[in-house]
Amino acid sequence: MPSSPSSRPAPRPSVRSDRARRSGTRAVQSSLDWDPVGLVAGVDEAGRGPLAGPVVAAAVILDDANPIAGLADSKVLSPQRRERLHDEIRARALCCSIGLASVEEIDRLNILQATMLAMRRAVEGLRLKPVKVLVDGNRLPPLDVLSEAIVGGDAKVAAISAASIIAKVHRDRLCADLHAEFPQYGFAFHKGYGTPEHLQALRLHGACPQHRRSFAPVAAALAGGTEGAAAGEGA
Repeated sequence: MPSSPSSRPAPRPSVRSDRARRSGTRAVQSSLDWDPVGLVAGVDEAGRGPLAGPVVAAAVILDDANPIAGLADSKVLSPQRRERLHDEIRARALCCSIGLASVEEIDRLNILQATMLAMRRAVEGLRLKPVKVLVDGNRLPPLDVLSEAIVGGDAKVAAISAASIIAKVHRDRLCADLHAEFPQYGFAFHKGYGTPEHLQALRLHGACPQHRRSFAPVAAALAGGTEGAAAGEGA
């Protein structure tokens, strides 16, 4: 006896379009037949590469009736433009949420798993629950909602662009606070990345409490036995 239409299995969300198969990348699937209708959140992170400070993730649900002009990948925007867009997103989006994973969690879990944790916290912190989450990159955090990873999503999807801006500005502000506490490292300028100036400061002062011990340049500085000097200078 033929199956009734209601008993047939639903299409799997992992199916890709012909164009995506030809190009070897996932297409942005925000309006497929099997997608639910409702709010869509964009998610991105900032701070996977630096040697210090938390990794920061943001989740943003934009208001389709109140679009924001100029959204783009935060990396291609000037600091001044990011700040202006950050404030506009905060004022006009339906809701925003930030999730952090601490330096201790980064060292304990590894940076990838800590990033997934920060993303999950950002989504779970949203005031409104989305029906779908679009995440920049090729990996997904464990979520209780339909989700999709989009490589280069911060340049393709407005909600992910907005999340990238919120995460970047929030982390930059954290680095300014870190600079005030540990000025010898120059966090306000390099934002924790392994610049020659930052590496030289690590060699001179050792690691402060906000340096990631599991990252090789920090471990090398600690092997030199100068951690105590950094702790004293930063106090």
